[in-house]
Amino acid sequence: MPEGDSVYREAARLHETLAGRPLTHAELRVPAHATADLAGRRVLEVRPRGKHMLTRLEGGLTLHTHLRMDGRWEVYSPGERWTGGPAHQIRAVLGTERGTAVGYRLPVVELLRTTDESRIVDRLGPDLLGPDWDPVEAVRRLLARPSRPLVEALLDQRNLAGIGNVYANELCFVAGLTPWTAIGELPHPDRLVERARQMLEANKLRPGHITTGDLRPGYRHWVYGRAGRPCPRCVTPVLTARQGEPPYDRVVFWCPFCQRGPAPEVTGARPARGGAGRPSGR
Repeated sequence: MPEGDSVYREAARLHETLAGRPLTHAELRVPAHATADLAGRRVLEVRPRGKHMLTRLEGGLTLHTHLRMDGRWEVYSPGERWTGGPAHQIRAVLGTERGTAVGYRLPVVELLRTTDESRIVDRLGPDLLGPDWDPVEAVRRLLARPSRPLVEALLDQRNLAGIGNVYANELCFVAGLTPWTAIGELPHPDRLVERARQMLEANKLRPGHITTGDLRPGYRHWVYGRAGRPCPRCVTPVLTARQGEPPYDRVVFWCPFCQRGPAPEVTGARPARGGAGRPSGR
C-alpha cells in the first residue's frame, strides 16, 4: 500500500502539469463515469489528503482517486509514448497543452461535486503532510482504543492519515515495541507521532521511504523488507509474520532483540545476546 509521501509526490507532479490549464483531453475509463465530458474545464489544483488524491476542476467538480496497492499515475510530455502499462490498465487520462497524466490500475476513480469532498476526507485523521496536521488530535485518536495492536492503530487512516505498511513497521521498531504490543502501552505516544511526521516530511520529495538516514540500497530501513537479514542496530536476524485477518492481513517485520512485547512463535532465527553493528549487506 502506498505511503502518504508517495501520494504527495504524485500529486505534486500532477499539479505541476495540470494546474491552471484547461483539459485538452480527458477520459475516465470506468463504467460510472465513462461518458463524463471534462474537456475544456480548467484544472484548479491537485491536492493529496492522506493517501487520497483530489483533482479539483472549475465548475465545482473533483476527481477523487486512490492508489491502494497497485495504482499509480504517470506524467508524459506532449508526444511522448505512454509506457506505464498496457492500454487495458488505464483508468484515467487528463491532458493539457503541457503534458498528460495517465492513471494505471487505479482502484478508485470517482467524480463528485467539490462540495461533497467531506464525504471522503472527513473520516480521515490529521494528515501527516497536510495543513490540518494536529499532533494532539492524532494522539487522542490513537489512544481511543488502548488495547489495539500498535501496527493496526498506526495503519488506521482514521487515526492519522498517510502511514502505510513501511512506516508502520519502522515506527514500531523506533518505539522499541513489537507490532502486537497494545497501543496503550506506548510510553510516549506524542514522540512517536512526531517521529512519524518527521519521516514523511523527510521523504515527501524523494523515493525510498528512508527511515535510517542511510541512502545506500539495503541500508534504508531498520526492519521492513529485511526478513532473515541482520538488524542494523544489533545484528539479530529480523523476523516476519502476518498480522490481521484475510483479506486485510499484511506482512510485518520486527527485531526480536530490539523490540519488546508479544509476538507469534517463529521458527528459525534466535535473538542475539547483544552486540552492535551495521548490516552485513547480505
